[in-house]
Amino acid sequence: MSEVDELAVKFEKTLGFKETKVKEILKNTKVSGSLDEILAEAGVDEAHPVEDASVATLLHSLAQLSKDADEQLKKGRKSLSDLIANSGGQIKTNVQLNGGWDYIVRVVKDGKSVDREELEKESGVGIVVTDDQIKESVAKYIKEHEAELVEKRYKLAPTVIVGVKQLPELKWANPAAFKPIIDEQILALLGPKDERDVVKKEKKKKADTKPGAAGTGSDAKSDSGAGAGAGAGSARSMFTEGFLGSLHKPGENAQIYPERMKEHLKFTGGHVMTRFPPEPNGYLHIGHSKAIAINFGFAQYYNGKCYLRFDDTNPEAEEEQYFTSIKEIVEWLGFKPWAITYSSDYFDQLYELAEQLILKDLAYVCFCTAEEMKAHRGISEDGTRGGKRTPCKHRSQSTEENLKLFREMRDGKYAKGEATLRMKQDLENPNPQMWDLVAYRVLNATHHRTGDKWKIYPTYDFTHCLVDSIENISHSLCTLEFYLSRESYDWLCNALCVYRPQQRESGRLNVTGTIMSKRKILKLVNDKIVRGWDDPRLFTLVAIRRRGVPPGAVLSFIAELGVTTTNSTIQASRFENSVRKYLEDSTPRLMMIPDPVPVILDNLPEDHLEFVSVPFKPGNPDFGEHTVPFTRTVYVDRSDFREEASKDYFRLAPGQSVGLLKVPHNIRVTSFKKDDNGLVTEIHAHYENDIPFKKPKTFIQWVAHAPAHNSPVRIAETRLFNQLFKSENPDSNPDGYLADINPDSEIILRNSIIETGFFEVKERSPWTITKPGEEKDILAGHDKKGAPEAVRFQALRVGYFCLDKDSTPDSIVLNRIVTLKEDTAKNN
Repeated sequence: MSEVDELAVKFEKTLGFKETKVKEILKNTKVSGSLDEILAEAGVDEAHPVEDASVATLLHSLAQLSKDADEQLKKGRKSLSDLIANSGGQIKTNVQLNGGWDYIVRVVKDGKSVDREELEKESGVGIVVTDDQIKESVAKYIKEHEAELVEKRYKLAPTVIVGVKQLPELKWANPAAFKPIIDEQILALLGPKDERDVVKKEKKKKADTKPGAAGTGSDAKSDSGAGAGAGAGSARSMFTEGFLGSLHKPGENAQIYPERMKEHLKFTGGHVMTRFPPEPNGYLHIGHSKAIAINFGFAQYYNGKCYLRFDDTNPEAEEEQYFTSIKEIVEWLGFKPWAITYSSDYFDQLYELAEQLILKDLAYVCFCTAEEMKAHRGISEDGTRGGKRTPCKHRSQSTEENLKLFREMRDGKYAKGEATLRMKQDLENPNPQMWDLVAYRVLNATHHRTGDKWKIYPTYDFTHCLVDSIENISHSLCTLEFYLSRESYDWLCNALCVYRPQQRESGRLNVTGTIMSKRKILKLVNDKIVRGWDDPRLFTLVAIRRRGVPPGAVLSFIAELGVTTTNSTIQASRFENSVRKYLEDSTPRLMMIPDPVPVILDNLPEDHLEFVSVPFKPGNPDFGEHTVPFTRTVYVDRSDFREEASKDYFRLAPGQSVGLLKVPHNIRVTSFKKDDNGLVTEIHAHYENDIPFKKPKTFIQWVAHAPAHNSPVRIAETRLFNQLFKSENPDSNPDGYLADINPDSEIILRNSIIETGFFEVKERSPWTITKPGEEKDILAGHDKKGAPEAVRFQALRVGYFCLDKDSTPDSIVLNRIVTLKEDTAKNN
């Protein structure tokens, strides 16, 4: 086992760190080496692991502080390590840790020895600051600054936090306790936030150019940008900050052969060139939306170009339905590829390059089995690495022999799996991606584009970097699992003397409460647990689209998360909340009644008919208005009626006046009827057009009974979707993920009705209020006209809905996209 692998195992077993955190630590050799020394100092090993996660975090923080320490500082550090991990864990916070380390640095610099008693004093050991003491000090501080607080209100809150932290008596208090106590006392002083606390931001002036990490001058987008969707501000932060903001400019990726860069820049004109390279062996999921946004969005932001390149090197797993779906999803997310290419477009070139590699004595034909290859790589049967790595016997074959054998592979002499072409890399390298990777394998399979021309197919490790080179990619952007592949990527380009793109890796997006595995989703589909790959309860992108989530909401969510070099696991509820915020600003409102009960207004004539004007979005005239009929009989929702009035209930109840939205007069219940089961079947009310109007305590929604005007519009099925699984991690169920299925993940209502404005919403969808001349947002997405999922609206007090593809002209089926508010009880 390599030294790096040994450290990884040690940090996981002794500190309880997860794999992702361990990988981050190992990226910095100074920090990982420092942490290894600290564990030895503190007597932490597999037999004596750290049980407390906070102790493990403090030891890591100490490693970061002391990564550049000399031998004298390390001697002093041992006492600090002991105070954290042993001695009853007397150092419990970073404040204490920093105080102790500052003391050690100070005395060592003065040429003195660390005194344990002084160290404890400087670290605040034994000093306990209670919440009551914090409250007392905060109250005193707020009293002293009360006049300024009353004047500036919540704008001063951050200053209060800073000031409290600097109070001498709170030096050793837990900083995490400050904010809730400060918030509570400021609320008691000022009351809840109101319009005085809203900070109005001035609009930035339009800039001529935007300097950025990946483009300059006219290559970069202007600072302006609006339109529906995530907003130009989100785009700016996503593409100019963090991971994407730190990327090189075109032409700055170093080359061993400088002439290759000249050829590259001649082709690209100095513009960004990216690619989105999916394998066409399944449907894309929510995680892929991040890769699409990164590759297409980054190129578009800097006026570059992005390929949609299908990595079709495994004909046994590829199907036409996946190619079609991927193209549609990229278009749905609002991106147009500069070109659609396939790895198979370059099979002839790749084969020639493979022969070149053989002629350079950098590749050989191997007849080892998969088990033998693992053994040569020092990998045991259970997958554990660390054994002795040895070359296989075929590695020493002559160039002539390897060329002959490779051509025999090409010509179909060998059966599937019998022979491979392997790259001759560096078996001494600690990186497993340099242990003679396979470049070609025999499949003897028919390819959907090249037919039976090829018996051999290149692997991802051979294909990806070379096609990136052929297509002149400036930024090869991928996810963290390919971090180790960067070395083999560079090695192969250099070995073949071709232009070398620069690979860079960002974190993946994962969502809790669901599964992404193609194999597991296929099981759900085959067992009829879900309707198909596009069942709205799944997190495939075709399912998210069918559920009615706007493409701009998906991209807005990605922009909100940002792009970093750390994998992110997000709760499904957070995604839904982001969608909810997006829909709030972009969808019209309609009156919809899930469980209708008729209300008969007895004092109106039976043929009473008038039309009421209702806004599609109250308070926003840009959405426009529509008219709906109002008649003697209207339907209200059963939840809006109670058989007895009460002080805290303001909707329909006997003797209580209630308003109907946009109707001129209130109504008052006079009587009601019930069936044999006690269910209310009919409500009678008085229309108060005979008394002066008095504003009611509440208004409720309604839909009129007016068959001549197609009202109400009846809904065949209203599908209410909840999380498909009961837990955040379905795979953790001891009986398997299928045992974790939520029986209430789909609830179907069959009596819902909706107002006639639905037809106008359907006709006008996809709904947009982008004004002429506004710049199109990079992250706005692209709904297709006539697509059922593009017919979206907010059903007042019920939720956000869209039309499902199962709808027909005579049968309307609705999907609930999200509820109006987050279900906090469910998430807690």
